[in-house]
Amino acid sequence: MEVILTSGLLATTPILLAALGGAINRQAGIVNIGLDGMMLAGAFVAVLVDWHTHQPAVACAAALAAGALVGWLFALPITRLGANEIVAGLGLAVFMPGLFGYILPIFFNQASTLEPSGIPGIPILRIPGLASIPGLGPVFFAQDPITYFSWLAIPLTWLLLSRTVLGLRLRAAGHNPQVALAAGLPLAGLRELSTLIAGLLAGLGGAQLALVSVQLFNKDMTAGRGFIALAAFYFGRARPLMTAVAAVVFGIADAVSIRLTTAGLPDQIPEMLPYLAVVAALVVVAVRRRLAGANAAGTATVTS
Repeated sequence: MEVILTSGLLATTPILLAALGGAINRQAGIVNIGLDGMMLAGAFVAVLVDWHTHQPAVACAAALAAGALVGWLFALPITRLGANEIVAGLGLAVFMPGLFGYILPIFFNQASTLEPSGIPGIPILRIPGLASIPGLGPVFFAQDPITYFSWLAIPLTWLLLSRTVLGLRLRAAGHNPQVALAAGLPLAGLRELSTLIAGLLAGLGGAQLALVSVQLFNKDMTAGRGFIALAAFYFGRARPLMTAVAAVVFGIADAVSIRLTTAGLPDQIPEMLPYLAVVAALVVVAVRRRLAGANAAGTATVTS
């Protein structure tokens, strides 16, 4: 159980970071379906920069910048040209693997995987004293720095959205765009900023995916985690805490699926588990909305 929880929290990190970024984006009025492509950009740039600098911290900073740049470029057609956000997001998610599928053989003589030898990974940071606590220590206090940051990002996201002027403006851009425009707020700029933040967090999630456990890049390495992050903030109604809860559930399901591959089951069955968890979460959301609608209708009938 301890191994599953430890690996589950590790698997949660890229999903959680992307989901929190997607939640900020959603609050500002854009449903970001391109998170997977932003994660992939962060993963590639992280490996490339780590290869040439042997500095994981610099590689993570570069991944942040790459994700933010892709996020900003993704937002421009939506905010400036009126492009459909769903179509644009799906286009980005399809384009990025294709782009790296072209780049890798042309520039690195590799079909789908860039695996430089000897590059340093992001180390596991064991908190002295706490990491040795039986049961809890290895799970919560022996993780990589990006995982610790992802936990800190939950209250920081809440503070941003609920306790800052910028957060108020971002929510106004998403929930009351006409009022925001009437108040003189730069609607397009706010939505672009929120997408940049989403790309930044997704890019960092990609760096964690590429540098913590494996130190390589594969054009398919996100394996749909960006879409799982979409389901997480959809389940959490773009609220940081519930979004994080959903991300943890999906991360643990991912870890369990990996463990099941050693149990003699056909590979396809464990691979289905994270996506079955997503389907179950979406069913819960649909049932919850239907019940809320029925209760509202009943209350209106009684009132009338």
